[in-house]
Amino acid sequence: MINMKLLPFIELKDNRLLLRRITKEDVEMILFLRSDEDVNAFIKRNEDDKTKSIEDALNFIVKIDDGLKANRFISWGISLIGSKAIVGTICLWNFSEDLLKAEIGYDLSPEFQKKGIMNDAMQLVLQYGFESLKLSRIEAYTHRDNESSKALLVRNGFLLNQNKTDEDNIDNQIFQLVSSS
Repeated sequence: MINMKLLPFIELKDNRLLLRRITKEDVEMILFLRSDEDVNAFIKRNEDDKTKSIEDALNFIVKIDDGLKANRFISWGISLIGSKAIVGTICLWNFSEDLLKAEIGYDLSPEFQKKGIMNDAMQLVLQYGFESLKLSRIEAYTHRDNESSKALLVRNGFLLNQNKTDEDNIDNQIFQLVSSS
């Protein structure tokens, strides 16, 4: 098996964004992102995975940290340069057994949507995934009615994989981006 290391945690940044490790200080925004109706309009979660309280949000942050330490997934909090507060999250997770494929996931506070923030964050994570982790393919599962998410994916070179379905959610469409190298 290929050896992949997610630690030490790597911050990613460009001229306006810092993608950093999510900490307990981010608990209120994590609660908001995982419970707000608008943010979660197209997300289907099992009852056990729903975040309904500060305690649930803290537990989710611990889960993120444990997953990183176990080399299973990596999540970044998205913040604007000069601000400590996160406005969203983005992650690579659900790695294939051979560690050549991963899934990307993301969410963003509605007040920061339609400003190119997620586009910039996605470009940073895609570069990290393909160049540092040597992934050959990144997939994204998005609800068929989530036009903003689908447009974001297409803008970043993802193509709809019409031959693959999400067994857990028939409303999802699966997009993929294959490494150019």
